[in-house]
Amino acid sequence: MGTSDSPALDAPILRVSAGAGREDAEAVLDSARDAAETVAVANVGPVGIEELTPLVATTADGTTAFHANCTPQRARTLVESLEDGTVVEEGAHAVVSHGEEQATFPVPDDGPLSVGRRDVLERCGWVDPTTAEGYEEFVAAEAGAAPETVISRVETVGLLGRGRGDARMDEPVAEEWRTARETDGDPVVVVNAGETDDRNATDRTLLEADPVAVLDGATAVASAIGAEDIVVYCPESALGTRERVRKAMTAFNDTDAAEGVTIRTFAAPDMYIAAEPTMALEALEGNDRLEARLRPPSPGEHGLYGRPTIVHTPRTFAQVRRILRDPDAFDPDDADPGTRLLTVTGDVTAPATLELPTGGSLETVLEAVSVDSEFKMACVGGQFGGVTRSLDHTPSAPALTGARLGTDGVVELFDQSRCAVVTAGTRARFAEEENCGRCVPCREGSKQLTNLLRDIYSGEFKDDMLRELARTMRETSICYFGRSASRPVTTAMDEFEPEFHAHAEGRCPSGACEEVQ
Repeated sequence: MGTSDSPALDAPILRVSAGAGREDAEAVLDSARDAAETVAVANVGPVGIEELTPLVATTADGTTAFHANCTPQRARTLVESLEDGTVVEEGAHAVVSHGEEQATFPVPDDGPLSVGRRDVLERCGWVDPTTAEGYEEFVAAEAGAAPETVISRVETVGLLGRGRGDARMDEPVAEEWRTARETDGDPVVVVNAGETDDRNATDRTLLEADPVAVLDGATAVASAIGAEDIVVYCPESALGTRERVRKAMTAFNDTDAAEGVTIRTFAAPDMYIAAEPTMALEALEGNDRLEARLRPPSPGEHGLYGRPTIVHTPRTFAQVRRILRDPDAFDPDDADPGTRLLTVTGDVTAPATLELPTGGSLETVLEAVSVDSEFKMACVGGQFGGVTRSLDHTPSAPALTGARLGTDGVVELFDQSRCAVVTAGTRARFAEEENCGRCVPCREGSKQLTNLLRDIYSGEFKDDMLRELARTMRETSICYFGRSASRPVTTAMDEFEPEFHAHAEGRCPSGACEEVQ
């Protein structure tokens, strides 16, 4: 029977790609392993394209054939052919020729697997995420001997933090590292993967498919600031993700790169607000009521239990690792160097997580998914992203912010059946129900926002009042939650103002709101 224990890169191997907890993928794995005698069978992490899952890749003699939506019976047939040294190409989703010791995902010439880039995603869907074998180098191994080099390289590139869970969201990260390094106390590094919004699979994809890369980047940062503790913070419900991270931690701890640091995992509350950086620190300290902390001071000055603390998302640590491996691949003159991970979801057959250069176009995401019907609008940036009719925007933080869209790594596509007023209203109601309650602009503002939107159905569209309320929330709320909560409302009003007036007149142009017809 074949095993998944670190097979040689040039050996005949069948890889099963899927996220943790997929029963259909487990059935494929079991069937392949039962049929395997000399062929290796590997359980690799998600490749990012859910529409193809379970995705099976069969490799031998420098050729890989990808088989989408593989069944247990099909997997058995593929293994039996591999036993004879044959890679079945008939019926394959894609076939790629490559070097015999291919260490990274071989990208096809076309199809959803070819969309975007595979820089930080280069090993996702190709390697066993629970081992540290196959890595040519660890950046953390060098960071301990040259901490200033780590900070200066990232500082020169100008890397910005990725995602709402990052304490330096869309801001240069190296500045906070210097603060933590120079502040008295024992510093600590937090890998904030506490995202519970199912629409955003960016960090989850990294931790389930290549957690060692995230741990390597986090350990390099820990060495740079003099920290000996790293905490990986994952949602309590993400059992499969945490299990893969724990196995990866065990493997990583056996390497020289992990020398001098202690890595632990922590189960985060299954609450949307628990991923906000300072509320994550509140959860780590065991507080039952999570409230945003005032900043300044930043976590780099006063974080976990008062210690200097660096809080980044897995996406940010993966970018750090890539910079330290190949700083020449980044343009320091770029306003947002590197790439951005995006999950494309909404009215699509299945979501996809892909990587785009920050100088590219959001329109590229349409090539990675099957859209259910005619496109109407998108919400870019997650729960409190901006509503737009067009995807003609670059995915860089400055460009998205300038277009009043969000940078949290989600692009939701909506078809013509969707109502812009409902889209704005459901997000305002979410803000009202899920805010932490600490600051008045967010707590009371979200209530007023929801009520003003309800008034539209009674014939009152108070445009100016809505905009002034949104401005107040945006400029005076303590944290990102309150500052961004009104964005879906104001951008929907700008893009679909006639629909708001129509609802005040008792009509819903999309036909979604029966009560106003």
